[in-house]
Amino acid sequence: MREIGIMEVGGFRLGHAQDAEAATGCTVILCDKMSPAGLDVRGGGPASRESQILAPLANADSINAVLLSGGSAFGLDAAGGVQRYLEERDIGFDVGVTKVPLVSQSCLFDLGVGRVDVRPGPEMAYAACENASYDAPAEGNVGAGTGCTVGKYRGMGRAMKSGFGTYALQAGALKVGVLVAVNALGDVYGPDGKPVAGLLNEARTGLSSTLEELLRDVDIASNLFTGNTTLGLVVTNAGFQKTQLCKIAGMTHNGYARAIRPVHTTADGDSIYALSLGDVPGDVNVVGAMAALAMERAILRAVKAAKGAYGLPSWSDLQRA
Repeated sequence: MREIGIMEVGGFRLGHAQDAEAATGCTVILCDKMSPAGLDVRGGGPASRESQILAPLANADSINAVLLSGGSAFGLDAAGGVQRYLEERDIGFDVGVTKVPLVSQSCLFDLGVGRVDVRPGPEMAYAACENASYDAPAEGNVGAGTGCTVGKYRGMGRAMKSGFGTYALQAGALKVGVLVAVNALGDVYGPDGKPVAGLLNEARTGLSSTLEELLRDVDIASNLFTGNTTLGLVVTNAGFQKTQLCKIAGMTHNGYARAIRPVHTTADGDSIYALSLGDVPGDVNVVGAMAALAMERAILRAVKAAKGAYGLPSWSDLQRA
C-alpha cells in the first residue's frame, strides 16, 4: 500500500470557493457520471440536504455531486447553485420532462468565527463548480475549511484554527481517498497518540486537554457544544452499491475517533459520505479499513495545513512559539 494524490482516484472534479473575510466557504465534488453514494451521520446535530436519498431503502441509487459547506443550516441554500450549474449542462437524473441534478449537502457551524450574517449561498457554490478541476486541491484555509476550528470546549478564546485536508492510498489496482473539513469540539491527535492541535491552555502558550477538562466538569454543560461538525467524504475506484457505501462511510468514522477526542458529541453533525467512482473489484472491509486510515491522516493534514487567522493560532504558530 502506498500514498497517492487524492485526484489519482479518478472519476471526479473538486472545487473550492470561499469568503476569507467572512470566514466561510464551500467545497464541491462533481462526479464525472452519476455515482452510487452512501452516508453515515454520527454527530447529534447535522445540517444536511438530500441526505435521505442515500438511505438504503430510498429509490435513488446514485447522485451527481456532494457539497460540503460552512454556514450551519443557513448554508443549505448553497446546493441550489450546484443544481443550477449542472442543469445548465443538462446533467442530472432523467425524469422524462427534464433532468434533476441530485446534490447531497452537509454544513458545518462556522458562524462564530467571522461574520455571522455571511454564509455560503448559491452564488458561492456555483463559483466552486466553476473552479472544479482534476488538479490537486488546495488544503488548509480554503473551501469548507475556511472557518474551521478545533478545541472549543472553553470557548473561541482558547480554540485553534483548522482547515481542509485530503489523503489517499493505493493497494494494487484499488484506490481509496478521503477529504475532510475539520471543525471539531475536541482535540486532534497524531498517530503517536500525542496532541497536535485543540484546546489551548489558559495562557494560550500550548495545549490543554479537552477530554480531561470535560471529565472534570460534573455539571451539565450549558450551550458549550455548539460551533462544531467535521465533514468527510470517501472516494474510491471500487464498484459498490449504496448499502455497501453506507457501511464504508461508517467504518471511516473510526478515523475520526482515532484522530479527534472527544468526537460525535450531541451538537456535532459529524458526517461522512462515500462515493463509488469506478468498477475495480474491492472488498467492503478492505476499503473501509483503508478509508479509516486515510481519514486519520487527512485530519492531521488539515490541521497542519491551516494558517492562523481570525485571532486563532494554528499548528504552525505553536511550532514557532
